[in-house]
Amino acid sequence: MLMIQYVVNSLISLYTVVIFVMVILSWLINFNVVNMHNQFVDMVYRTCLALTEPLLRPIRNMLPSMGGLDLSPIVLLIGLNAVQAGLNHYIFTPMISAGL
Repeated sequence: MLMIQYVVNSLISLYTVVIFVMVILSWLINFNVVNMHNQFVDMVYRTCLALTEPLLRPIRNMLPSMGGLDLSPIVLLIGLNAVQAGLNHYIFTPMISAGL
């Protein structure tokens, strides 16, 4: 059971890092610090976009327009932390205590 808990927590933590990379990379691109003509930057950006967009798009559709300010990554990070805490507290801890 500890192995499943470790894998789930690691995946959520890895996805959190991908969200942070996406946000920081989008800032760097928008402020012309890095440019999309660089093949590595383009590859990292497209990968992060492909991984985060399926969860960010529905959140963006629900949030009101903030005039260019995208709060969907913050909402997603709060949701991921809530899911992780809920899984650890309500699923994994009782199973470990019961010896499963």
